[in-house]
Amino acid sequence: MVRESGALGERTRRILATLVREHIDTGGPVASRALVRRGGFRLSSATIRHVLAQLDEWGYVRQPHASAGRVPTDLGYRSYVDDLLTRPRLARSAAAADARLQDALTRLSESDTEGVMASVPHVLSQASHAVAFALVPDCGSAAFHRIEFVPLGAGRVLVVVVTRTSQVTHKVIDLDPDLSPAELEQASNALNAEFSGMPLADVRRTILERLSEERLRYDRIMARALRLVQSSLERVGETQTLFVEGASSLVSEVAAPYSGITLSALSTLVTMIEEKHRLVRLLTEYIDGPGLTVVIGSEHQDPTLRQFSLVASTYADGDQTGTIGLIGPLRMQYVRAIPLVDHVAHAVSRILACGARPPRATDS
Repeated sequence: MVRESGALGERTRRILATLVREHIDTGGPVASRALVRRGGFRLSSATIRHVLAQLDEWGYVRQPHASAGRVPTDLGYRSYVDDLLTRPRLARSAAAADARLQDALTRLSESDTEGVMASVPHVLSQASHAVAFALVPDCGSAAFHRIEFVPLGAGRVLVVVVTRTSQVTHKVIDLDPDLSPAELEQASNALNAEFSGMPLADVRRTILERLSEERLRYDRIMARALRLVQSSLERVGETQTLFVEGASSLVSEVAAPYSGITLSALSTLVTMIEEKHRLVRLLTEYIDGPGLTVVIGSEHQDPTLRQFSLVASTYADGDQTGTIGLIGPLRMQYVRAIPLVDHVAHAVSRILACGARPPRATDS
């Protein structure tokens, strides 16, 4: 019989939360005497054992063997995490007090836009000792800011497209030497006036429509300019970028007793990280709205991930939304991981909203 977490009494919830914390800290089964010693309940061991027996019956804890204490089940972890999520302000302030984390976030603010997102997993992984990721949406939904045509000589031109959040798409394209630098500038000015503020995916679609129009036959300069832009944006909106770091941090968990992570499960996760597109697809399915998402063990849609927990949060840069987060064992330090992910997501949103330095366009 499973009892809903919300139906547990206050005393029972406190005992369960203490058991989960003790198991996370020690990695082993938790006996009733440890709860008496650590919980401050002013209850006898017999009373604690009775509560544990009820929690076992309801599916929140289990006993690995007859003479052992209890360890939390996925349902027990879920109850514990749900309690933590009711204290977001306290949790976020705990992360904000971490001086090393603040130093790392300050350094992020000095990076270019792409550098910020590439560095976020390093910051998270170093602070949590778990697998950290940053899922950056394709720039198709980003708002167009400006385009520049840079003549490179020998019939080549560098096409640079900049979004309002300083994301840069650039491509070197061969060009017949029949457009002068002045004509290229004239074309870029016209395109900037027409497309400024429009999502890049819409820009690409509009350009395709314009290229089919009869009147472009009589506007040689604009027709050539539109083809340059079309070529530079031909793959915009088709991919998302995933930055990942920290897979090696889970190796020690395989050998840890009661970690629940097998070598096979770790190998599968590493493969997903290497392939990336599978992990991107899963993360995209999990995130259906802004804010925090916590997925624990059996809650994963993919059975191969049911030995892991995921803590993720969305960030926004003004035009689009991405995701950052952690993947770790069921015995994750949720009291640390949840505020950490939440705080870094808010910090990244602020950094991107303020405008990290735009990366310098280079030959591709």
